[in-house]
Amino acid sequence: MTDTVVSSATKEVVIGFDRPFVIIGERINPTGRKLLAAEMAVGNYARVESDAIAQVEAGAHMLDVNAGIPLADEPKILAEAIQLVQRITDVPLSIDSSIVAALESGLAVYKGKPLVNSVTGEEERLESVLPLVKKYGAAVIAISNDETGISEDPDVRFAVARKIVERAADHGIPASDVVVDPLVMPIGAINQAGSTAFRIIRRLREELKVNTSCGASNVSFGLPNRHGLNAAFLSMAIGAGMTSAITNPMHAEMLSAIMGADVMMGHDPECRRWIRKFREPMPAGAAGPAGDPAAEARRNREGRRRRG
Repeated sequence: MTDTVVSSATKEVVIGFDRPFVIIGERINPTGRKLLAAEMAVGNYARVESDAIAQVEAGAHMLDVNAGIPLADEPKILAEAIQLVQRITDVPLSIDSSIVAALESGLAVYKGKPLVNSVTGEEERLESVLPLVKKYGAAVIAISNDETGISEDPDVRFAVARKIVERAADHGIPASDVVVDPLVMPIGAINQAGSTAFRIIRRLREELKVNTSCGASNVSFGLPNRHGLNAAFLSMAIGAGMTSAITNPMHAEMLSAIMGADVMMGHDPECRRWIRKFREPMPAGAAGPAGDPAAEARRNREGRRRRG
């Protein structure tokens, strides 16, 4: 099975078919956040720091760092934000920019093996981003669109993904270091957006054997109760084979959906992570091990082995 390994200076995270789903925290992104954009533009990273810490404490395994601020020095700001986040957390990062110079600036200061977000099937983007990914030994998110735009035909999007994986191989980048984003469209505008995404995810896993990711909140754009809809989408996407997503771990619905899907997929042995997260505190005076479902399950298994 395919494993995509990313790391910080001290911590490794593996995105893989038979592993727990990887949550990539989305909040260090000034798009749509005017206050954060204004602060980052003048070198004030207090909110970046608090967002980084809060997301990791909430359960993010990685953090996406974006500095896309109009008319600002994006290469400088992105590098500074990456250095700050790496000082205060030990999780690996996704370096997120549409500007190649900013990607290189971030890669140059990064400690470890990051995820580059992103490359598309456009020729200019392929020939500018893939050499950087190879130079810095990174992994990369591949977006399934090209010069023709985003197709509603899942076969076309799959073909673009295949093209990117093949071109990455031409640059010496293995398929295990390519994480494909099948492009999740707003389901309020395109009613088949969910089923289309699930179809592509299955093919990417079974045919290209690559890991997958997405911006999970895209699916609910323009609809009420977005968190509930995002949670439903992610649990079904995990069932279809998706292995990571850029999302907000600070919403309880999202975290429950992801952790519950891990349980159902067999990616949470003995439900240990679920139990640690959601177990109710034992009443005062209750016996420790007897109140622990995981410990009780282990005792039952050991008893059966002895009897056998």
